[in-house]
Amino acid sequence: MFEQFGFEDTTVKQASLVLALILGALFGILAERTKFCFRRALVGEDRKQAAGVWLMALATALLGTQAAVAAGVISFDDHRFMTADLAWLAIALGGAMFGAGMVLTRGCISRLTVLGAGGNLRALTVILVFAVVAHATLKGVLAPARTALASVTLPLGENISLAALPLGALVWTGLIAALALGVALRSGSRASHLVMAGLLGLLVPAAWVGTGFLLYDDFDPIAMESLSFTAPATETLFWSVASTAIAPGFGVGFFGGVLGGALLAALVFRSFRWQSFVSPRETGRYLSGATLMGIGGVLAGGCTVGAGLAGVPTLSLAALLALGSIVVGALATNAALNAGRRGDSSSGAAPKRQAAQPAE
Repeated sequence: MFEQFGFEDTTVKQASLVLALILGALFGILAERTKFCFRRALVGEDRKQAAGVWLMALATALLGTQAAVAAGVISFDDHRFMTADLAWLAIALGGAMFGAGMVLTRGCISRLTVLGAGGNLRALTVILVFAVVAHATLKGVLAPARTALASVTLPLGENISLAALPLGALVWTGLIAALALGVALRSGSRASHLVMAGLLGLLVPAAWVGTGFLLYDDFDPIAMESLSFTAPATETLFWSVASTAIAPGFGVGFFGGVLGGALLAALVFRSFRWQSFVSPRETGRYLSGATLMGIGGVLAGGCTVGAGLAGVPTLSLAALLALGSIVVGALATNAALNAGRRGDSSSGAAPKRQAAQPAE
């Protein structure tokens, strides 16, 4: 469809960069205002309200995405989420690692990106380490291990998504959306936060339709993609050190847009403040978490946004497995940390200072 716009001096990739900047800025603003974070929804002190925000976004993302599929505007038949051979070991292990990492850093990578724009130096450090490790897992020294894990697969044939299972896409979409909406509306979250979360979720189908329909060009094709942070972080890192050799695309635009939008919101609403590490122990914890998230995000095929918020609306079983594994890894790690604190208390040891909470 892109050729119908009549742009003569703009390539599809340049147009996707502009689209991503807009979507990223909107995400940054809305996420900063709602404190959008999957970790908070699982183990935060206000987990009920945080879960309401996250599930409201998921509901609108799901409904919008599947409406576009039903209308024939987009199709996920050839998307990486719909690979017939499910790399279950890499996805499950990667998801668990990502979940553990986001508990150690006290924020999923999307939340940390927003916090980094608001002056949180802990978050910025995590983002940098995350991007480096993720790039090493994709194309560097850790790539052979990734390839080996991904070779362990389960052949699913045509049963690669909920749409291929009994009940079909319409019923599964309705069930998941109804459940998510039900929990969101009973979460006790502010109505304004739920509205903003709903708008944030609509950015997912906007990106799918934008890259998969509006910018579709037979002569200059680009990948159909939506909101994510793992691949965009690695693309931004690579582009920042080799900008004269490669042109920025959707990922770079989205990541930059999120930083810009979140910074704008932090300045306008006066939430910007400088924060940093308070001890070597805390630094080590955050660096460990960043490493786990970097490896895990690549193995799982995405983070809580890429595989979760944008992946689940495709009804992909791979995306559902990734998100479920993230949940398991996060809950197990949080339980282990809490058990360690209780053990210190029962042994008479001085309680450890609570780590700073940049995601809350």
